[in-house]
Amino acid sequence: MNIVTLIGNLATDVDLREVGPEKKVASFLLAVDRASKEGGADFVNVCAWDRQAELCAEYLGKGRRVAVDGWLKSRSWEEEGKRRTAIEVVARRVEFLGGPRTQDEDAGGEVIPFEAPVAG
Repeated sequence: MNIVTLIGNLATDVDLREVGPEKKVASFLLAVDRASKEGGADFVNVCAWDRQAELCAEYLGKGRRVAVDGWLKSRSWEEEGKRRTAIEVVARRVEFLGGPRTQDEDAGGEVIPFEAPVAG
């Protein structure tokens, strides 16, 4: 069973790219606190697809707190004659949690949490 649930803060802004006709992917780095005496954080690459990707790019930014539910995906490639591998979380659901306040929020604007639909 390949299921991952993480809660953390975006360590980067969301990078939204078009990867084909009507196909989009959003990528961001998520900082997840370690539950240990030493503390610290682990940094996890996360990607979201299509409409969920668009919403993440529109509403999320560095420092925002989110919960991500998804699965692990590994990929590998050749770079400068060396074999590289990476593991990332493919988001099935991204829930917007609290985070740094924006100017709109300070002015009394409302930020609505969002649960993205499953990409199909």
